[in-house]
Amino acid sequence: MSKTIDQIPEHDRPREKLLAKGAAALKDHELLAILLAKGTTKIDVMTLAENLRRVVDEKGLELQVEDIEHLEGMGQIKAMTIVAAIEFARRRIKPEGTKITTPADVLPQIRHYADRKQEHFICATVNGANEIINIRVISIGPIDRTQVHPREVYADAVGDRASGIIVAHNHPAGSLEPSASDAEVTRQLKAAGQMVGIELLDHIIFNRTAYYSFLEEGKL
Repeated sequence: MSKTIDQIPEHDRPREKLLAKGAAALKDHELLAILLAKGTTKIDVMTLAENLRRVVDEKGLELQVEDIEHLEGMGQIKAMTIVAAIEFARRRIKPEGTKITTPADVLPQIRHYADRKQEHFICATVNGANEIINIRVISIGPIDRTQVHPREVYADAVGDRASGIIVAHNHPAGSLEPSASDAEVTRQLKAAGQMVGIELLDHIIFNRTAYYSFLEEGKL
């Protein structure tokens, strides 16, 4: 559970932290808290920012006002502010259109998930020119065949008319060595991709400082 703004030491609150250390030092929900400016009498801005972050993770660049305006403490004006900020950034630093030479080139676009306390299973869709189309969080929690079903992974890829996908998940703690579930999920996704004509380019496991690539290790 997120600390309320009053529980955070003043020097470590989002605005003060940004001024002292720069925007890159802030976590995602801290950046969102600055955009939201304040919460309500019922919900603190940090809690609202954390709730919002989950939806942004799920929707990626497809986030719309109607996806978030119903969140407690949000409303239409704040929702429009968030969607406008994402669109403004997308037009200038857009991940879609980013050319990748190897699947691991997607890491700068997803490395911020390394700070999450739970495993986030992420899918980046890629077009025939090896450009990123979109990046989405498919599931949150332990990676297994129940959590990560091929139909959930490939549904958006089909809609994006992708030629390939790169999947990845963070390891909040411990070794980057893939588990038996990681290997089985990879096998299933590769087989499903062959059936639908969308190639599984890689499965990457990562933390703050390093990564494991099924492709690079010859396991794909």
